[in-house]
Amino acid sequence: MSKLLEGKDKMSYVINVNRLKNRLENNQGNTVIVDVRFQLDDPDAGRKMYLESHLPGAVYMDLNKDLSERAEKHGGKHPLPDMDMFAAKVGKIGIDHDTSVVIYDQENDMFAARLWWLLHYLGHKKVYVLEGGYEGWIMDGNEVTDEIPALESKAFEPDISGGQIADIEEVKEKLEDRSATLIDSRAKERYLGKVEPLYIKAGHIPGAKNYFWKDVFTAKGSWKKEKELQEHFTSLPKDDEIIVSCGSGISACPNVLALKMAGYRNVKLYPGSFSDWISYEENVVETREE
Repeated sequence: MSKLLEGKDKMSYVINVNRLKNRLENNQGNTVIVDVRFQLDDPDAGRKMYLESHLPGAVYMDLNKDLSERAEKHGGKHPLPDMDMFAAKVGKIGIDHDTSVVIYDQENDMFAARLWWLLHYLGHKKVYVLEGGYEGWIMDGNEVTDEIPALESKAFEPDISGGQIADIEEVKEKLEDRSATLIDSRAKERYLGKVEPLYIKAGHIPGAKNYFWKDVFTAKGSWKKEKELQEHFTSLPKDDEIIVSCGSGISACPNVLALKMAGYRNVKLYPGSFSDWISYEENVVETREE
């Protein structure tokens, strides 16, 4: 067990500000901090915020340029990056399998969970999301900097195991034979097709159940604990396979993280999600609650 998670909640993938601060102050080393702040309506905003100020030693990774690749006709709005190229980038910023990685967003947002999922997909175990993100660090009275760190490049070797991704054919097959439960992580009004700010079709994949990704947080915006998450997902049998989707495979990731914190092991991400589903004209959408 990593010293990063010493304390009561050792099953968590979330680290609080004090633990990160203590680790940095005690110079425990071998920790890389990654800033993934991003705005979907302003793709350059996150990098600009990083250049203005960030946690000491943090390096920036961009949703569009690093954590996904350019979309083709199919595959969704934010397809997964080429994994060999992504692994090379991970190594270049100083990460290998012995490195502890702490990822932060503006607050508790979806982009940190996306990088968390990508690193777990590549077999990296020591990956944690910072509770409260950049704002949580600032509110605790900690310093930030505009200094760009010099990082030592390392060799990161992917160790991908199966059973972590579902493509559109698997989603169709398992919905038809009811061998898996599909989750839609978007807001209820988008799930029901009442509003749709991003895509030409509104609604959800037929058969999907709605679990809004922000519901894994408390009313104060912090990550729910294990027992709270177990209650949140109580209608989902732990022995069942869960496939998690959203609009383009980003906001699904907090649900994946939360499901794993709640003890679910058979959890897959549908990276293309609704944006991939509707890229096939023959696929229908549903607007009723399921």
